Amino acid sequence: MSRRVLVVDDEKGIREALTQLLEYEEIEVQACASGSEALQRYSEFRPHLVLLDVKMQGMDGLEALRKLREFDAHAQVVMISGHGTIQTAVEATQLGAYDFLEKPLDTNRILLTLRNALQHVDLTSENVRLKAEVHQQYEMVGTSRAVKQVIERIEKVAPTAARVLITGENGTGKELVARAIHALSPRSRGPFVEVNCAAIPTELIESELFGHMKGSFTGAFADRAGKFELADGGTLFLDEIGDMSLSAQAKVLRALEEGVISRVGSGKAVAVDVRVVAATNKDLSAEIAAGRFREDLLYRLNVVPIEVPPLRARRADIAQLVAHFMGQLTKSGGAGGGGLQPKTFDAEALQRLAAHDWPGNIRELRNAIERILILAAGPVVTAEDVDRVAGVGRATGDGGQGRASADVAGAPWMRAATFEEFKQVAERTYILAKLKENDWNVSETARTLDMPRSNLYKKIERYGLTREA
Repeated sequence: MSRRVLVVDDEKGIREALTQLLEYEEIEVQACASGSEALQRYSEFRPHLVLLDVKMQGMDGLEALRKLREFDAHAQVVMISGHGTIQTAVEATQLGAYDFLEKPLDTNRILLTLRNALQHVDLTSENVRLKAEVHQQYEMVGTSRAVKQVIERIEKVAPTAARVLITGENGTGKELVARAIHALSPRSRGPFVEVNCAAIPTELIESELFGHMKGSFTGAFADRAGKFELADGGTLFLDEIGDMSLSAQAKVLRALEEGVISRVGSGKAVAVDVRVVAATNKDLSAEIAAGRFREDLLYRLNVVPIEVPPLRARRADIAQLVAHFMGQLTKSGGAGGGGLQPKTFDAEALQRLAAHDWPGNIRELRNAIERILILAAGPVVTAEDVDRVAGVGRATGDGGQGRASADVAGAPWMRAATFEEFKQVAERTYILAKLKENDWNVSETARTLDMPRSNLYKKIERYGLTREA
């Protein structure tokens, strides 16, 4: 990529010397003699870096720097001065200058500063690109009334300091709502820290949230900050809050009421400035009645409730979601990109997808689209492709028995060499399916399977199961 540098200095000799040096380094250069001309050239030339003299007739360098940064907040500027003072350097830095060079200029110093400044430009551009990709990955897609109501609620609550409780079925996009609240809040420059309360064993949840001191329990080999401390100045997203132990709930309540936490094994109070956004797929009123959730904590969390609708309540958005997921999955590299070949969904295929109830909601739809892009034969996806590949169509004339028999014949456990291998493959497949059904909520899955949670954790570890499995 060709680099562009704008040289601004009222001394002709300085302009010519810098131009010659930069062109020798194969950099495209334009030069001008005043701050006002620099502003005009900047908008036309769009340089990666500006070398700007401080003392010039008319508009001086500091005023030109101020106006450049107003025009382009990402403008990279290195100031040059023959009368450098600490005060001038400090003022230039406060206005956003990257560095400060003193005359007479040293060639090695110029080249070093140039290299560092252009590397900084690359890092800044990459950061902007990655943020745009992350924003796209977590974008809320849809124009249905149900989605518009959620977006309106987000836009109203995000700029405030109010706590939010997000409810909805598994796979509906509760994390997207939490991230949108953070992105639109005054805390957007701070950290967004997520904790899945259901995925952490009860005996470790307090350490995970509040941190611990060395030696406070077996395995605590060093002091460690918890999620509350890590989220200081930002947003803490407590996902699956309904699965948190009562003892941890009591500590969370104290943190919300007093703004302080204590690490496990320490009596010292640590002040934290955290906005808590919580989410659950459970009926917390029923959990309170069963003695599994604190009523006072619910009142603290549920200042502003947001209910995320299931996909079956927003079928009008499915065509947009299909296009959105296909854009993600066919993009090479980047956030969530799978590099698959794009396909066209015909009208009947979209109708078939919209008619399905999607018990797994958005997550299930995305998986189905990925499966279709991989397995559908032609460039156009038909209703038959949706039925055959995604398995969301109507049953066949034999009640689905023909397809079921084919599915069993091609199942991975049917390729097992021994009965023991068959049992292991079948158990792994079964547990993975149940974990996916419960959105990897280990506690809920263990209850469904009537299995001690510790046993389930052992099997997850034994079979190397992950969300991506």
